Amino acid sequence: MQQPVIRTLLLVPIVLFALFYLVSVFVVATDDRSLETLDSQEVPPEVIALFGASGTAGDGILKAALADPDIRKIHVITRRATARIEEGIASGKVQMTRHMDYLDYEKIREEISEVDTVYWAIGTSSVGVDEEAYGRIHVDFPIQFVREWTAINHNPDLSFHFISSSDISEDSKAIWAREKIRAEKSLFSFADGSNLRVIAYRPDYIGPTPEKAHFGQNLMYWFFRPVGAAVKATEIGRAMLAVSARGSQIENGTKISTSSIIRFSNAYCRSHHKARQSHSVPLAPPDGSCE
Repeated sequence: MQQPVIRTLLLVPIVLFALFYLVSVFVVATDDRSLETLDSQEVPPEVIALFGASGTAGDGILKAALADPDIRKIHVITRRATARIEEGIASGKVQMTRHMDYLDYEKIREEISEVDTVYWAIGTSSVGVDEEAYGRIHVDFPIQFVREWTAINHNPDLSFHFISSSDISEDSKAIWAREKIRAEKSLFSFADGSNLRVIAYRPDYIGPTPEKAHFGQNLMYWFFRPVGAAVKATEIGRAMLAVSARGSQIENGTKISTSSIIRFSNAYCRSHHKARQSHSVPLAPPDGSCE
């Protein structure tokens, strides 16, 4: 085969990929769908519990919650402290409880009985982890928690917000995809017809907070973001806060994609931007971001 033909064959997939990438960037850039800002009838939670604050997503959620003026107390349930958690403790906003057994919550009964809103970011990579161990972390841990939590907290509107993932399927060859869809179905089914609403957040790539990110992670984020396949960890946190404030408007079994996470986060930021304007305090950036 002549060299020009070989070069052409090699270039075809590269050109097709470039075209696909550019079209995706254009579609994302021109998508102007947005959510309304929070209105006066929507009530943000004042007390929340956060599990998994030491991880990538959890760190971003905690950062967003610490910056929220409506949140007065954050119960952080964790195996270890981090700089962010220590910062929260110093501010008086975080109450940290070390907890090791995530199949038994009796020792933190008092803490979880106080909260009606829980943010769950416990998770691990599937690399080097067998299916049984992965399933225990991603399915058994949260299921056991909601069982014990709902048994002691009879508030008529409890909400459990947890990190799932995009592209999950029972037929997938990937352990993480099979186990995360099993977690969703199990949690949604458990909550159906009860005082509990379970909301799944399905991000693609999660960009860590600047304090935790390294060059490779930043590169991944800036590659995937233009095509709508990446979200900042803090955006997940702000989306959770916005969804929580909307209460029963968000039904049990709702699945929130990357694009919807960004929209909820932006709506949250616009709402707080307006609040800051009305109180004559330093304004958020005009683009509605909270960074």
